Amino acid sequence: MILEHALLPVRPELADDFEAAFARARPIIAGMPGFRSLSLSRCVETPGTYLLLVEWERLSDHVDGFRGSPEYLKWKELLHHFYEPFPVVEHFSPVIDQHSTPVID
Repeated sequence: MILEHALLPVRPELADDFEAAFARARPIIAGMPGFRSLSLSRCVETPGTYLLLVEWERLSDHVDGFRGSPEYLKWKELLHHFYEPFPVVEHFSPVIDQHSTPVID
């Protein structure tokens, strides 16, 4: 499992429009091969910042599959104009999650 992490800087006056556009864009990403789940959270201290977390089966499902697809162009058209500046996207693999117990020697 790979966890995609992106802090999305949205101009605060566009927050409602962004959230509505994201609701329309969600089915696009959710229908992609390798997609597992996503969450979108709004920062309490900085209301124009959103945290997007997307679980993928494999890194290639996001980087090659989604980003290389015609569906990504629809996603981009719906959302990318809200970001200022464009977000950095990083990928993580789990070390400890809620379903595992760390090994202690």
